[in-house]
Amino acid sequence: MMALIAFADWRVDADVPLGFLYLLPMLVAAGTFGPAPIVLLAALSTALTEAFDSFGWTPASGIPRDVLYFAAFAGFGLFVHEIASRRRLSAVHLDQLETEINARRGVEEQLENLIRSSPVAIFTADGEGRILKANDAAEPLFLTAAGAFAGEQIHHYLPALASVPALAAGKRLFRTVMQCKGHRANGSIFLADVWFSTYQTSVGPRLAAMVVDASENLRDREEMGLHQLLSGSRILVGAISHEIRNICGAIAVVHQNLLRCEHLIENRDFEALGTLVLALERIASMELRQTADMAVSVDLQSFLEELRIVIEPALLDAEVVMRWEIPVGLPAVWADRQSLMQVFLNLVKNSERALHAQPQPRISIRAEIEAHRVLISIIDNGSGVSSPDLLFRPFQPNSKATGLGLYLSRALMRSFRGDLHYLALPQDTAGAAFVVELARAPSSENDIYDEQSQAAAG
Repeated sequence: MMALIAFADWRVDADVPLGFLYLLPMLVAAGTFGPAPIVLLAALSTALTEAFDSFGWTPASGIPRDVLYFAAFAGFGLFVHEIASRRRLSAVHLDQLETEINARRGVEEQLENLIRSSPVAIFTADGEGRILKANDAAEPLFLTAAGAFAGEQIHHYLPALASVPALAAGKRLFRTVMQCKGHRANGSIFLADVWFSTYQTSVGPRLAAMVVDASENLRDREEMGLHQLLSGSRILVGAISHEIRNICGAIAVVHQNLLRCEHLIENRDFEALGTLVLALERIASMELRQTADMAVSVDLQSFLEELRIVIEPALLDAEVVMRWEIPVGLPAVWADRQSLMQVFLNLVKNSERALHAQPQPRISIRAEIEAHRVLISIIDNGSGVSSPDLLFRPFQPNSKATGLGLYLSRALMRSFRGDLHYLALPQDTAGAAFVVELARAPSSENDIYDEQSQAAAG
């Protein structure tokens, strides 16, 4: 383009200057090249304009004229270049902004769909406790009419949330969870687990909450507690009955010996004493039934993971090192999950007490798979057991509590065809080891038939 303009300027009458046409190639170059090439093209355009114009060149008139030519060409080119650069940057920024807006809109839609489809009741409230927005699960939880939950006062349904200080004052922010009583629109009450947080907006404080009906968990927990109480009480009464029966046996022997005395045969008080002994023997005749009423197939791998969650935090706080030697693919076992948890908790607590004065306390839990059973060992490096033959007897005089922990644990294990026994360690090894023996759960109909046949034969 510059060559064509120069040729035209050379061929046209000198009285008609064409130097201004060099602005066209400068315009094209400004949108493509950088500042340095633009400056060079401005210098070339200045030289070509000066070469083909009709003005004579002298230092006094040529230099100022060339400076003006160069300033015009370079300034125009750099100005156009800056405008083009800013337009490109603006276009890139707009593309990024549009991408971010689309991404944000997509995230907002996903969050909105997640909240709307969540089975957990989710809602927001303003600083006065008025419900602003709620998802679909809130209405069936509180038994409100469709669309009637929003706009209601929160204290009508969750009175505990109305007393949150941050909601009223708008200063301190909360992110916490609580359990409280919830009220439904029909007047019924339920136990609610509430996760809530408060935050500030330009129009005032806000509260966001998620609510779950925990009534069923409460019922299950209370029923399980009752089951544990009855099981423990039955075993405890059996232990006491066993001791009473031994005493009654000795009294009965003495009573039979005294019957040989003729002067006591007609004694009414002596006859009453014999009647009392017989009645006491009948009361003490209750035996611990070896049943598995609550036993089911338990996923042992999952159970041990749950046990780890329960016991590890307290042991870490006590600086006790835990070692888990659990192989992959443990089979299911026959047990009552809650009773089994109580047995392991009792054993671990005993080991923790034995490790109180040890410089490097350690507890190892190992699992071994055999043909029809699974053995789980709890081993510590404590002071050991001085009298292993007295471990599982009730009412031990030297125990730290009632002396019933190991007795009850063994009785619970035997109630679902398991067992608990003490394992003697080598003489050069300090500590104690207890082995929990669990029967493998049947995995097929044939196994179930074999289990029933063995139980009937037993």
